[in-house]
Amino acid sequence: MPPNYNDRVSMGDEIEDSALVQLVYVSNLTLGSRLSASIFDDIESHARNFNQQHGITGILCYGSGCFLQCIEGEKAHVFALMERIFIDSQHKNVEIILLQTIDSRSFIDWRMRSLFLERWLWSPASKNQAAELSPYLPFFPHSWSPDRTKQFLQIIETFDSLPHIQAAGITYNALGNMFRHIAAPHQAFLIVQGFLSLLLVVGLALLYFW
Repeated sequence: MPPNYNDRVSMGDEIEDSALVQLVYVSNLTLGSRLSASIFDDIESHARNFNQQHGITGILCYGSGCFLQCIEGEKAHVFALMERIFIDSQHKNVEIILLQTIDSRSFIDWRMRSLFLERWLWSPASKNQAAELSPYLPFFPHSWSPDRTKQFLQIIETFDSLPHIQAAGITYNALGNMFRHIAAPHQAFLIVQGFLSLLLVVGLALLYFW
């Protein structure tokens, strides 16, 4: 448990355990987690049973190596989930940036849908739908104020379908499967840029020696 965990959760001491609350935290993926192609599936599977059994709803946002997760439910259950999150080795630099009591939930899906804030991965339709998110990109939520966080949540609450990466039904051979684990979907941009840089070098070399 991080040494400042008790300081971070003490902000809810005056809230009744049975009160409906909305808690938002941010964190960073560890290097090992960034290299795992199944990181988001793992997070979803680990949370599914706990969320359903304890009435937890919300949304999980990811971009630029950062997580922002909004959790809604009774305070006692939300804080129990936060204890699990603080000791999860898949991410680091966990900080609570918003905690408030609410009259009703903004996100009612206990499956904790995922929102990928990597604009270059979106389809044209998703880019048009999510144009309102431009002021929040690139995605670095650690510096957000509570008011900015609330504004962001109000925007994504209105989305009928979230702009996200659809998993393709691809059968990987042994080499492809290894590559999949080395290069997770959110690292594809760097690979493409590296490939284009290589082509540029080859092109310049051909021009020089032609």
